[in-house]
Amino acid sequence: MTGLHVLVVDDEPLARRRLIRLLRKLEWVDRIDEAKHAAEAKFKIEQETPDILLLDIQMPGGSGFDMLAELKASPPVTLFVTAFDQYALRAFEASAIDYLTKPIDAGRFFAAMQKARSAVGCRFQTDKIAELQEVIASLKAALKPHTRHKHELWVKSLGEYVRLSQDDIIRLQAERDYVRIHVSGSSYLHHETLTSLEQRLDPDEFLRIHRSWMIRRDAIARLKKAPFSTLIVVLSDGTELRVGRSYAKKLAHML
Repeated sequence: MTGLHVLVVDDEPLARRRLIRLLRKLEWVDRIDEAKHAAEAKFKIEQETPDILLLDIQMPGGSGFDMLAELKASPPVTLFVTAFDQYALRAFEASAIDYLTKPIDAGRFFAAMQKARSAVGCRFQTDKIAELQEVIASLKAALKPHTRHKHELWVKSLGEYVRLSQDDIIRLQAERDYVRIHVSGSSYLHHETLTSLEQRLDPDEFLRIHRSWMIRRDAIARLKKAPFSTLIVVLSDGTELRVGRSYAKKLAHML
């Protein structure tokens, strides 16, 4: 089968470019389009009816599976592109056409695309709508632990409890069984371990860069190299923090 149309949906330009570069190696892919968010993807699917959809899960303005649920017509053959942990992936592994995990492995990518090509050839996607809806429901259920993060913390200070918005937190520092929470102009000592607090903070907003440090992503001003191939994170308040070696690769990938 030749002349298939593929739509790549991802809010990260670099991720889209990587997928498009791999797609161009497939002779049977005739047309490649891209979309950077769910609304644009929904419009292109309904107007141009691509054969195969490479779809990111978490995007600004709406998730990938919410977008699929809103489609009026039958969805294209869909490959999820996700950075979810294995628990979330197991929720739809048996039902979805396939999934790809970031960073994309070329061999895994081509195998998944061959499955998608076969699915297009069989034209069974209409019969799979109900199954896809079950996949979407399973994904939502699996993601609940990730989306239930509170947007505030209560810390005890001078005999009082102070409410801190997560948006105001710049960095967090481990101090044995305590965590020092730094906000603009002040800090609070909170009786909880950094590892425990990490489980309660939104992983899309906070990033562990050292066994003793966690930072809010929006507070990162720039990165610079340090001796011995290490990295220094410079925050919006001017603080400079050295990135732990075991965290440097993950930081570079996530940013």
